[in-house]
Amino acid sequence: MQDINRFLDEEGKIKIWPMKKDMKLEILKYLATKFETNHYYKEKEINAIIEQWHSFGDYFLLRRGLVDYKLLCRTRDGSKYWKEEEKQNG
Repeated sequence: MQDINRFLDEEGKIKIWPMKKDMKLEILKYLATKFETNHYYKEKEINAIIEQWHSFGDYFLLRRGLVDYKLLCRTRDGSKYWKEEEKQNG
């Protein structure tokens, strides 16, 4: 994992959205750790958790990134979100 500390404030909230794609992914992986595995969330709950962990006011961007990078899954209609357990290699 790359050092993401420059993108976080003293409370661990994401304060800056990186320009580089690989760093964006690292930030999204960090944010994904704030969700429980095998737990279903409503969109409103997802937004609330994201709001708690960033300070630049764009939970839409972060939610979309989590889904696009498959760090969170969701139903087609967006009514349920969840984080799958990480697959172990070997």
